[in-house]
Amino acid sequence: MMENYTLNSHTLLLEGFNVPKQSVYPICFFLLFYYVLILTVNLGITVLVLVDKNLHQPMYLLFCNLPFNDILGNSIMVPRVVANLLKPPPERFISYYECVVQAFGTHMFGTTSHTVLMIMAFDRYVAICNPLHYASIMTSRMVVKLTAWAWGSAFVLVGVLLGLTVRLNRCRTLIMNPYCDNASLFKLSCDSVLINNVYGLTFSVVLLTSSISSIVLTYTKITVVCLMRKNKSLNSKALKTCSTHLVVYLVMLFSGILIIVLHRFPQYSDYRKLSSILFHIIPGSLNPIIYGVQSKEIRRFLLQLFEIKKVSPSA
Repeated sequence: MMENYTLNSHTLLLEGFNVPKQSVYPICFFLLFYYVLILTVNLGITVLVLVDKNLHQPMYLLFCNLPFNDILGNSIMVPRVVANLLKPPPERFISYYECVVQAFGTHMFGTTSHTVLMIMAFDRYVAICNPLHYASIMTSRMVVKLTAWAWGSAFVLVGVLLGLTVRLNRCRTLIMNPYCDNASLFKLSCDSVLINNVYGLTFSVVLLTSSISSIVLTYTKITVVCLMRKNKSLNSKALKTCSTHLVVYLVMLFSGILIIVLHRFPQYSDYRKLSSILFHIIPGSLNPIIYGVQSKEIRRFLLQLFEIKKVSPSA
């Protein structure tokens, strides 16, 4: 595909997916189905936690950051991808400013996923390794501080990332991705992008190292405590709560690393595009199900709800 070399054009063209015509509607249906599923389950779990006073615990309040982040990340990306699939490739235009906002939102989604899971790991560490002081440590004020740190640090890191890209002059107009991200944006420039590459690599290394280190450290200490106490009830509870957290983290981690790696291999662009979509919709649909099914309090609430619905018609 030929692209125009126009300096600082405010209209960009999204490459999107190159799919056969007969596959467009099934793919759109698949994406919309998952988008509605993500909105429904994540919004439902969030409302449930906020409404039910029994769930006003630090673990669940911190967890609410994940569904909110999943809704935000998928709402920025999925509707636009579906709309572009329904258009012919030469008509998939997007304004530069909308592209920057979308890139900011998608990177906030990925970064906040890591920082939220880090503060959730800290909560599990305190609950299992220091249960007698849990109530005094994980106060409402601490929950607010941890939440502010998770979103604030992500906002600053992503703000600098996009700020370095916005300063560049653009001589290309083709975004070689189904949606806008930082790498696709700075590839539009004919200026030197050395600083962008250095900061982007540093950003990824610091984020991944911090999240992996925090997960390994907290889970190592949790394992040591469980082995020392030899309490079957404690070990069972720790395994149940920590396994869900670990599964969500590993799914998000490996899908994120895959996208970063595939960006370095242009010949695998189709796999990168697919991975970038799955990075949003898979964790977004799995997170509330994994945590919801494993949560005794949420299961009890749902069972009570269904019992009331069964009794009320006969009454």
